[in-house]
Amino acid sequence: MLDTAAASFDYRLIAQDGAARAGEIVTPRGTIRTPAFMPVGTVGTVKALYLDQVRDAGADIILGNTYHLMLRPGAERVARLGGLHQFIGWKGPILTDSGGFQVMSLSKIRKLDENGVTFRSHIDGSKHVISPERSIEIQCLLGADIQMQFDECIQLPAEKREVARAMELSLRWAERSKRAHERFGVPGQAVFAIVQGGVEPDLRARSAAELVGMDFPGYAIGGLAVGEGHDAMIATLAETTPHLPVDKPRYLMGVGTPLDLIEAVARGVDMFDCVMPTRNGRHGMAFTWNGKVNLRNAQWAEDLRPLDETSSCPAARDYSRAYLHHLVRSGEYLGAMLLSWVNTAFYQDLMAGMRAAIAEGRFEAWRAEVKARMGV
Repeated sequence: MLDTAAASFDYRLIAQDGAARAGEIVTPRGTIRTPAFMPVGTVGTVKALYLDQVRDAGADIILGNTYHLMLRPGAERVARLGGLHQFIGWKGPILTDSGGFQVMSLSKIRKLDENGVTFRSHIDGSKHVISPERSIEIQCLLGADIQMQFDECIQLPAEKREVARAMELSLRWAERSKRAHERFGVPGQAVFAIVQGGVEPDLRARSAAELVGMDFPGYAIGGLAVGEGHDAMIATLAETTPHLPVDKPRYLMGVGTPLDLIEAVARGVDMFDCVMPTRNGRHGMAFTWNGKVNLRNAQWAEDLRPLDETSSCPAARDYSRAYLHHLVRSGEYLGAMLLSWVNTAFYQDLMAGMRAAIAEGRFEAWRAEVKARMGV
């Protein structure tokens, strides 16, 4: 339930070890411990999981998708039904993306101009327009606690002039998104800006500086994990985070592997989201402290060991690799459910491990040990 007596949004930096930060994002619907990983609930469901499993795994916040929810069931309908939290039965904070990333993937069936993007639904071909104002209105109708400015995210690699054009357009859209949130938002909700600029340090610095001047409650780093590769992404983060305020949260959008998360936290990032835990689970891949395990492989057919006998997650602790292999190879729904549960719990344990290591001033030692165990 929304705590109207504490309808405010705040970030508290609790500990820092090098550039790595541990903190709390305070919202009326609850506190988000950072570093935080947000399971992706694209259309109001974290695929193959009950939301109480997501909560019990340690997630403080989940993500919803503006593009998909606006098409089905529709933002106005969700609002009539009491908002996204009530509709899906999630009491904690929800972050919604702006729809910009999905629109990028529709390049063959969309038209982009200064006002926004005109596109046709991938569901029924109906015509729609998303502008910065409409994106924020949709996110407010959904009732999201953290909302994202509308931006243009382009595929990399790209020519620098094209990256600069998209970054400048995103800056103009940031101003419009902020004004729209002042119109449609309610106390306690926050809108985050998105730093763009590809892998160009000067463009990232300019984008960050102008957005910081607009004084948003939080800042995302967008336009990465779109073709540039791990090393370029990490180098770009190292160039970008120093330009962001220390007293506000930093969110790396759409990332990523356990290695990505560890290296991004080492460079000062606080929040993440990615479909990887549940998507990989649905395809037979488990994440463990000793690296990835592909349960499709025949080597597990008679292996009675659990994935991790020390795990707090029953799916990792109480089922044999042989049984999980059987479920995956048989195409049984339970296989996807159990491995999605395993991966969601692992990602939350990874975040908890980083938070503890930062608080105790041993992040670098923890980072080296975990990378060695995972073989990355």
